[in-house]
Amino acid sequence: MDPRQDSILQVKDLKMHFPITSGIFFQRTRGWVKAVDGVSLSVRRGETLGLVGESGSGKTTLGRCILRLYQPTSGEILFDGNDLTKMKGAKLRSIRRRIQVIFQDPYASLNPRMTAGNIIGEPLIIHKAVNGKSEYRERVMELAETVGLHPSMLDRYPHEFSSGQRQRIGIARALALRPEFIVADEPVSALDVSIQAQIINLFQELQEQFGLTYLFIAHDLSVVRYISDRVAVMYLGHIVELAQRDEIYSNPLHPYTQALLSAVPIPDPLIEASREYIILPGEAPSPRNPPSGCVFHPRCPIAIDRCSQEVPELREVAPDHWAACIRVPGYDGAQN
Repeated sequence: MDPRQDSILQVKDLKMHFPITSGIFFQRTRGWVKAVDGVSLSVRRGETLGLVGESGSGKTTLGRCILRLYQPTSGEILFDGNDLTKMKGAKLRSIRRRIQVIFQDPYASLNPRMTAGNIIGEPLIIHKAVNGKSEYRERVMELAETVGLHPSMLDRYPHEFSSGQRQRIGIARALALRPEFIVADEPVSALDVSIQAQIINLFQELQEQFGLTYLFIAHDLSVVRYISDRVAVMYLGHIVELAQRDEIYSNPLHPYTQALLSAVPIPDPLIEASREYIILPGEAPSPRNPPSGCVFHPRCPIAIDRCSQEVPELREVAPDHWAACIRVPGYDGAQN
């Protein structure tokens, strides 16, 4: 079977535009922040899709749309063939048992007035997933041990844990309902480097144990390279490149991806001293007023006049390698 046909999640032409209003009593819409502007991608069952890009590119907004924490402006989000954008009430709650989230800040995402055990067990109560107190306690202890927490720690409050332990509590909570798909929104960026490695290894162990599928949102390209099967690169609300992990790191085609990878430190000092950095001019434009045509063209070192007029589609320019750039060889079926 073609792995592209076994997608657990498909996002089609998704847009999330936030209104800019003025006035106190009679608010008027003065414009729109185009945080996500026409994103299409698929996540294959059992894989980890890394989503990278600089701050403000729309990564977190895309993740929250998939979770239906935001109602998208337009587009489709198909989870196992069911369009999440059209679901409401009990039907949406039932599908949410299969889709969970792990947040960036392990302290802010935990209720400081609840013990670790109550935090982990809360989804079980809300979704009535256990019968009786005995089963509830057994399930909470099992979840704690699964993520490396001793059951004796379950009566403690979040402030009594280290940042890595707090993130383990968040992971246990996400696993409580036995989900199939997890959106991990920069889950290690607030942790020390030594703790990051432990949490990343835990993610991989849990994926193998439970057959999980991850959308792993991050800005650290080294972390994404370690954990991801495929990588999608996002810029100003658009996916600009998507490919297998090794392919995108060894053969980046989009100029923005090339610039991002040129900024990743290399541990070998000789290679680090001799390699070429790509310095992009200016700053990323505001999603309130994005450029015409290709949104990257004002900073692109290879842009031509056509780039300011034509919005490039995400096309397959090589086997399982997609790019949204008219200057990429193979984009129009021939080298530009």
